[in-house]
Amino acid sequence: MTGTAPADLQAALAEGQSRLRALLPALTDEVLRGPSPLPGWSRGHVLTHIEGVGLALARQARYALRGKLIDVYDGGRPTRDAAIEAGHRRPVQQLAPALADALDEVEASWSLVGPDDWERPVRYRDGTLRDAGLAWWRELEIHTADADLGYGTHSWSVPLCTHLIGFLAPRVPDGYRVTLTATDADFRWSHGSGSPLSVEGRLTDLAAWLAGRHPEEPLRGGPLPPLGNWP
Repeated sequence: MTGTAPADLQAALAEGQSRLRALLPALTDEVLRGPSPLPGWSRGHVLTHIEGVGLALARQARYALRGKLIDVYDGGRPTRDAAIEAGHRRPVQQLAPALADALDEVEASWSLVGPDDWERPVRYRDGTLRDAGLAWWRELEIHTADADLGYGTHSWSVPLCTHLIGFLAPRVPDGYRVTLTATDADFRWSHGSGSPLSVEGRLTDLAAWLAGRHPEEPLRGGPLPPLGNWP
């Protein structure tokens, strides 16, 4: 499920970063103030969050390559939230270049990670550099879809969807044995124990559901239980 090879992960990051960068020239103030699918967040909120989390995880890479550990965010979650609240109000002439500059830093940082570097320790979840790279992949792809600029969950790749399902399966509450079956791919997977729950749908929609996003086509099965917090 989560066995993305380092070379494949680095290629996926490069593709996602280039995709997001290509969306920036079409931004306007009106677009930024428009609502995103996330309750209470505009597109400006979403893009500001991508900017911040991208830089935060990129510095995990920079410090890991020096053999040092550093917190993901200085000041933790409160600082992260304050930065989003302050940053989403920027006009497009400020927000778009800032995000482009952040992507420059992100791309430069991850491009320095070599094949033997991925198991270096990081402060993120007290894990490895590979864990941080996978986190950036999730944040980049999920929130680019949240920005609602033409790239949606229907465009998620098979490797991303299978990774998301494996990572997010712990969100299914205890007491269920959930079996997910893709109707458009050779994919069937089970998790948990307890009452059987079969869910069928497109692979992208199964991943979107576990990610807390609205599937673009209805899932069959259920009733679907409320999902827990992110693992």
